[in-house]
Amino acid sequence: MTARALLLGAAAALALGACDYRVPREKPEYPRDMLKNESVPLQPSTAGLPVELTRARPAGAATRPEDGQWVMPLRDYAGTRYSALDQVDTRTVKDLKLAWSYDLRLSRGQEATPLVVGSTMYVVTSFPNLLYAFDLARPGPAVKWVYNPRPARASQGVACCDHVNRGAVYADGKLIYATLDAHAVAVDAATGREAWRTRIGDFQTGETVTMAPLVVRDRVIFGNSGGEFGVRGWVKALDVATGRPAWTAYSTGPDRDVLIGPGFRPFYAKDRGRELGVSTWGPEQWKIGGGNVWGWLNYDPELDLLYYGTGNAAPWNPEQRPGDNKWTATIFARRPDTGEAVWAYQWDPHNVFDWDGVSESTLLDMPVEGRMRRVMVRAEKNGFMYVMDRATGEVLSATPFMHSTVVKDVDTRSGLPVENLEMKPRFGHTARGICPAVPGAKDWAPTAFSPRTGLLYVPANNLCMDVEGMEANYIAGTPYMGVDAVMHPGPGGHRGEIIGWDPVGRRKVWTIKEKFVSWSGPLATGGDLVFYGTMDRWLKAVDARTGRLLWRFRTQTGIIAPPVTFRGPDGKQYVAVLDGPGGWAGAVVSVPLDPRDQTGGKGFANAMADLPEYTGRGGHVYVFGLP
Repeated sequence: MTARALLLGAAAALALGACDYRVPREKPEYPRDMLKNESVPLQPSTAGLPVELTRARPAGAATRPEDGQWVMPLRDYAGTRYSALDQVDTRTVKDLKLAWSYDLRLSRGQEATPLVVGSTMYVVTSFPNLLYAFDLARPGPAVKWVYNPRPARASQGVACCDHVNRGAVYADGKLIYATLDAHAVAVDAATGREAWRTRIGDFQTGETVTMAPLVVRDRVIFGNSGGEFGVRGWVKALDVATGRPAWTAYSTGPDRDVLIGPGFRPFYAKDRGRELGVSTWGPEQWKIGGGNVWGWLNYDPELDLLYYGTGNAAPWNPEQRPGDNKWTATIFARRPDTGEAVWAYQWDPHNVFDWDGVSESTLLDMPVEGRMRRVMVRAEKNGFMYVMDRATGEVLSATPFMHSTVVKDVDTRSGLPVENLEMKPRFGHTARGICPAVPGAKDWAPTAFSPRTGLLYVPANNLCMDVEGMEANYIAGTPYMGVDAVMHPGPGGHRGEIIGWDPVGRRKVWTIKEKFVSWSGPLATGGDLVFYGTMDRWLKAVDARTGRLLWRFRTQTGIIAPPVTFRGPDGKQYVAVLDGPGGWAGAVVSVPLDPRDQTGGKGFANAMADLPEYTGRGGHVYVFGLP
């Protein structure tokens, strides 16, 4: 291994948290019954109203007809993660059996969504980002081909939160995805031959790419990771046919870099003005200010708007970067052909707790105060469920869905959070009892929405933390953070929940308490089922209307990837998922971190110290079907 690779490996260990005990805390006690899968129905508030006044529905133009395939991780532009397939339903799911499995022979976290196109399943792995093609027309597992992009090994040293990859997108006969060392690749879906490769970032400065791209017409759109290394965030569009760059929109800096022009119309006064991407920072700080785009992208064909959220400001320590720090923790709407910004809403000015805004924007049409509105629904890290007008960026409502000690409310007139200022960390002072913790009330794992129930299914986290500000110094390619944190379970002692949320009634309909954080995005189906994985090795199916557990299967290792469903060549419905614990939440297993170090993984090791008792390392593909 080269000296450079050794240095980068050491930097990654620092980013995950070396042995530093600045914020000691006793390990909390966990209730003995936390292994139970507990569904808690909540009191309805819309009884007696007509269905059309209580039901949301997906934005029609942004959804896909049911063809039995799964060609993008969120399934459609609206981000529903819903399939109308219904052979597997509340009656038959008890008969679901393992059809086949495959050992990926990798030990890091697997976060990718399998894709199914025709009679082939495609799976992207964590580093080295192999692309597998499985022939579903033959008894499985039948590997057709494997593509190896051979990313630079040294890029593993600057991957903040494990060597994960969230998958590919299918378009124009190609599978398109990113490698950890910041290259975009397109692979012929039939042969596995590389069609094109484009370098889109520089991993030697700490820049990596872990997200799944989105294709809109002839553009494929990527974003970067690296805020923990002071990397400046961007989204970048490439030509689908050739891989040539079309446009780049930065998250910080001058208007010309952010692609803000005369057509920019933010709804709120706080987001209006010229050169805010510079003036809301200290001198030159915007150049290393974060705002990375490593989560999900959505698109509304009727409005021709691309939606995405930007990540945390860098460094984490807010005292080192006074100002609103635009455009971090911001939701953007852009034209996909040119990248031109149409509106933006900064939901967390100044970004004190590393709450990235990279969640998906589920695009729905639903009644708001008696009339139908075109909205996006976002479960943000601050614990509030935002309903926004997707044409203008106006916040129509913001309702707490998880416990928060930091944000008391959201003022929809100003768009600003109402904060508890006493909870802010600072140099030499430890702020205790901050809820939600840094991973937020919901992290990257995507929600699902069922048009049959009108419910949004939310993978939520129940973590709090103690945090102290420290000085951070910027050196390219090394951690640039400036905090010590210790995370611990939130109220009740459980660390995760799966929530059935009514976006119209703005309430929980049911909730399931899980032992560990919810790091696997749910899947909703026409059989009135919700599938999701757990970090303690269960793939579960619950009743979409009540949350009642109907089926579960014990996998070989913990699950942090979202499941999918598809129609096989034999006409039967199948369910597929990857296991393989890791990511930030599972670093105590996959890296592995020392669980005795309370600040390891920036405090996550303390919150997940018992995870090694429930899962080992390794990753597999599973496919389930009815007899």
